[in-house]
Amino acid sequence: MADTNHFDVVIVGAGVSGALIAKQLGAAGKSVCILEAGIDYKDSAAEALQRFYTAQAKVPESPYTPAIVTPDAQGVQSPSNPSEHVIGRATTLTLGEDSWQNSNQAYMDQQGPLAFASTYERVGGGTGRHWLGTSLRFPPNDFKMKTVYGVEEDWPIDYDDLEDWYGKAEHEMGVSANAADQGYHDIGFPSGYSYPMPQILDSLVDDAVKAGISGLEPQEGIKLEVTNTPAARNSVPFQNRRQCAGNTNCIPICPIQAKWDPTVTLYEARQSPSVEIRFKSVASEIVVGEDNLVSSIKYLTYDTFDGGQTGSGEVTAERYIIAAHAIETPRLLLMSTNDGKTPNGVANSSGAVGKHLMDHPIYLSWAHTKDPVFGYRGPLSTSGIESMRDGAFRSKHAAFRIEIGNEGWNFPIGDPYTTTLDFVLGTNHSQLNDSGTAQQGKGLVTALNHALTRQFRLGFLVEQTPEDNCTVGLSATYKDRLGLPRPSITYDLSDYTKMGFVAAKKVSSNIYAAMGAKEFTKTITKEDADSDPTSFSVTYDANGAVVPEGTAGATTEYFQYFGAGHIVGTYRMGSDSTNSVVDKDQRSWDHQNLFLVGSGVFPTVATGNPTLTLAALALWAADTVLADLG
Repeated sequence: MADTNHFDVVIVGAGVSGALIAKQLGAAGKSVCILEAGIDYKDSAAEALQRFYTAQAKVPESPYTPAIVTPDAQGVQSPSNPSEHVIGRATTLTLGEDSWQNSNQAYMDQQGPLAFASTYERVGGGTGRHWLGTSLRFPPNDFKMKTVYGVEEDWPIDYDDLEDWYGKAEHEMGVSANAADQGYHDIGFPSGYSYPMPQILDSLVDDAVKAGISGLEPQEGIKLEVTNTPAARNSVPFQNRRQCAGNTNCIPICPIQAKWDPTVTLYEARQSPSVEIRFKSVASEIVVGEDNLVSSIKYLTYDTFDGGQTGSGEVTAERYIIAAHAIETPRLLLMSTNDGKTPNGVANSSGAVGKHLMDHPIYLSWAHTKDPVFGYRGPLSTSGIESMRDGAFRSKHAAFRIEIGNEGWNFPIGDPYTTTLDFVLGTNHSQLNDSGTAQQGKGLVTALNHALTRQFRLGFLVEQTPEDNCTVGLSATYKDRLGLPRPSITYDLSDYTKMGFVAAKKVSSNIYAAMGAKEFTKTITKEDADSDPTSFSVTYDANGAVVPEGTAGATTEYFQYFGAGHIVGTYRMGSDSTNSVVDKDQRSWDHQNLFLVGSGVFPTVATGNPTLTLAALALWAADTVLADLG
């Protein structure tokens, strides 16, 4: 009888990387077992939509299970206790002053000094289910920051190494774009290259920004231009899925699946008879044998999210791939101590596992235009300003891309609900009902038409430097329902990153002034920064150098940041085994049959949304594994 627990390849995690690799391996006839902590995604899509429609807090986590909030006896909802779930979940609802370090509400054991503001999913398809779809290539200089600008790190690969893999990922996921628009900052394409689908049409908001900044003076020597954003979202029917219907709901879930997510590729992978997925299977230890190769992976099973462990298992393979996300992968590696044989965890001879946690902290601004721009239509974003993703200024402060939002002030203040209630109740939380008058009938319609049709926002995704003091570890105190330690997070922002916020604020205000728009961005005070775990201050002199607060002649500014969900860097690739975890092929330096994939391999966060790059790297890793297996 064949051994049903031995495979060519075992993959931990069915998200973007795991799904793409499983499909490639299955198509080549290799036997694959995927250990997936979540439930079968095929049974959850309709339920997820219903949960989102009825959720009071429509945050990115709200459609998925287990529930992020539970009602008390009076019906008041508060974040669920992560110690009562077999799969803990992070949520933005626990980023308040009283909740971010409350272990009965926050899944991550946050140590500070600032709060890590991004969340992720641990269900079938993972975080990739609630991504926006943005599919940007990284400019060449993103891969060689140390060489070009003397800051951050160089990658062990360059743009030319990834160019073909980018194309393969774009066609696998189905990206809508026009290659002629994407050649900024020396991004290259093969002659005659075409994306799978034409671009998503620009919105009226995009057109208004484009017209408004046409006469704007260069910012730090760079002319700002609006560029259509490549998106893994159907502009025409593709992969047996409908074209985008403009629901403005790409995050957390596309109601018609016009947006690609990992479940699309996972479905295709499951058509291969050699691919098996074990749902509700939480990897608990990577076992290392006497030859220093990985010999098996142990896992725990459950039936219900709050019911505890029901069983356990162990699988063996020729090759092992950990694709469990940039927080859960280092967590698993660090948990795998092998009874003291690997006391610092698996693949961690360098000590770099869990270090260099990064995100794109967001500077968020919003304004009201003179004329209607008619937001709340189309995808959440169709264009951006990519001009400041690269430039000589990167030797002094962080770069950023600017995302143009189509969803009015939904992100900044929760509109259209907040403004609607202001005009119905006579309040003014949105700052658009200056008279404080309650409206009804035709007056209400007129007021809302004027207020809502002129709203738009900009999101500045700021580059964050890799720092040793930004880490993912294991909580010494808190565990989940399976008895596994929850992740412990330390997080901060460097001066280089903070000065990127200073530059973003200046550019933002200049854009609004050029458009003749009235800015409503919330002013952050010292009191806010002292009490809000997602706020900080930065003091700088006339030369843009960061100096101690109170320095004569210096300027102090206060900022709030938001998480982009672009979690990277916690098991980075490199060319030196003493300061990196994997090589350029994403193979562990320590264990030659172990591969670590996903955005955790990024040495830097770079300047684009990470999904396309991690997908390209996943296809590269699949090719390497196939070559290994012969």
